[in-house]
Amino acid sequence: MVSKSQIKLITSLQQKKYRDKHGLFIAEGPKIIKELLNASFGLHSLFSTEDLGIVSEQFQQIEQEELQRISYLKSANTALAIFHMPKNKRTKKEGVIVALDAIRDPGNLGTIIRLCDWFGIEHLVCSWDTTDCYNPKVIQAAMGSTARVPVEYLDLAEYLGKSEMPVYGGCLNGDSVYDEQFPKDMIIVLGNEANGMSKTVLEKLSKKITIPQFGKIKETESLNVATATAILLSEIRRGN
Repeated sequence: MVSKSQIKLITSLQQKKYRDKHGLFIAEGPKIIKELLNASFGLHSLFSTEDLGIVSEQFQQIEQEELQRISYLKSANTALAIFHMPKNKRTKKEGVIVALDAIRDPGNLGTIIRLCDWFGIEHLVCSWDTTDCYNPKVIQAAMGSTARVPVEYLDLAEYLGKSEMPVYGGCLNGDSVYDEQFPKDMIIVLGNEANGMSKTVLEKLSKKITIPQFGKIKETESLNVATATAILLSEIRRGN
């Protein structure tokens, strides 16, 4: 049976201030949980309606009704776990780095983390006002890729200003991504869903690139930021 104190802790972890306070986050679903365990994320507690084959003192088998009570999902999966947040790894200074400026939608961030995993991006940097990568909705959307893609939060404009690598920015008024020859070491910046990049970040770009629009009517204002990330990373990897 899940205790009142456990329920209180799980409920509190929906808010960033309590995730930061306790250094803990929630993950739901056997696949995501096992991927995090395989990546050596520290397990705090594990609740499941079935035997997951995980030997741990933190494991507690519970009924479906109890799981639904503590789940963040409308329809609970078969397992929920609390993990310790890992210590931030320092930013790499080589390869392709993805940088996000004020991405607010958890689904977009989770999808971008998954895209980084798919395209072999070993580091993702985010401005302080980008949504928390340990938000339960981000963890869910990343579908286990959180285990393999380190995320670092920092002053993005300052970081870009100090970088020795060329800084490309995905913009509406840049040069076509299909005409660009990308270097092996670079930073690609994506901006806020509604407003794009902040002025201070735009000033740090070495070059603006865009995904050209081919539709005849051209009434679509922009692409979803996660979709744009997928196209840009595909072209970057194809080029280098």
